[in-house]
Amino acid sequence: MGMTSRRTAPNLSGRVALVAGGTRGAGRGIAIELGAAGAVVYVSGRTTREARSDMDRPETIEETAELVTAAGGQGIPVRCDHRDPAQVRALVAGIEDRHGRLDILVNDVWGGDPLTEWDTPFWQLDLTKVHTMWDRAVFTHVVTSRYAVPLMMRRRGGLIVEISDGLGREYRGNLAYDLAKTAVNRLAVAQAAELAEHGITALAVTPGFLRSEAMLDHFGVTEANWRDGGRKDPHFLASETPRYVGRAVAALAADPEVAARAGQVLTSWDLAEEYGFTDVDGRKPHWDRHLRDAAAPN
Repeated sequence: MGMTSRRTAPNLSGRVALVAGGTRGAGRGIAIELGAAGAVVYVSGRTTREARSDMDRPETIEETAELVTAAGGQGIPVRCDHRDPAQVRALVAGIEDRHGRLDILVNDVWGGDPLTEWDTPFWQLDLTKVHTMWDRAVFTHVVTSRYAVPLMMRRRGGLIVEISDGLGREYRGNLAYDLAKTAVNRLAVAQAAELAEHGITALAVTPGFLRSEAMLDHFGVTEANWRDGGRKDPHFLASETPRYVGRAVAALAADPEVAARAGQVLTSWDLAEEYGFTDVDGRKPHWDRHLRDAAAPN
C-alpha cells in the first residue's frame, strides 16, 4: 500500500476537487487540506455571506474558500442546494467549463442538525423531519455523484469520498440519524461496485469525536481552550479537529494505490497510523483505542 506521510506531504497540484457540503465541520477541514496539497477546491453549500441556511450557523462557503486559498490551493465557493438536481447539474457544468475535469468528489452534505430528535423513540418521531433528513443527508449524495461522475469519467480515474459518522456497526442513538449515516457508508459500497470498471474509486471515511465549530459552541469553548470541555465530558479530550479527517482524505487522494480500498469504510485514526500524519496540534487521536481504554476495567 502506498504511503504518504506528513514528511512527504500529499501533492495534489493540478487536481480539481469538489467538496459538497464544505461550509463547516469535516467539509471545511477536508477542503483546507486538499488546498494545502495544492488542489483547486470547489466549496459548495447553502450558507453564504448573504444568507444562512436553516442550520443557522455563521460559517460560510466563502470563508472556507478563502481558507483553502490561504492554505496554498485555490478555493472557489459556489452556493448549491444539493437536493436540487438542476443546481447540482449547473455546478458540475461550471467545473467542466472552467477546468474540463474533476478528480476528487467529497460528499459531505448533512444539514440534519435541526431535524435530529435525539431523545425521541422512533414511534414518536416527526416523519416530516425524518423525510427531510433523508433528503439532505443521503439523497444529496446520490444527486451529486449522479452528475459529477460523468465528468470524472472523462479522464478515467478519480476518487469519491463519502463522509460518514461511524462504521455502521453500533446504533447511533436515534433511528433517523442511524439510518442516514449507515446509508452513506453503503453508498460507498454501491458506487465502488459500479465504478470499478471505470477506474474511479469510491470509499467512505469517518472521523472520531469531531471538534467542529458547532461542537465547540456546545461545550462553551474555543479551539484555543478546547480542553476545558473535558470537564463536561471526558470523552471530549479524545476529540479531533476537522483538519484531521481532512488530512486523511488528502492522503488517500494522493495515494496511487487507493483503488485497493474501494468500497471500504475507513477511519481518520487508522489512516493517521498508516500515512503518518498528525492533527494540527501534533496529536494523533485514536477514537477506537480511546473507547476501548475507557471501557476496560480499572
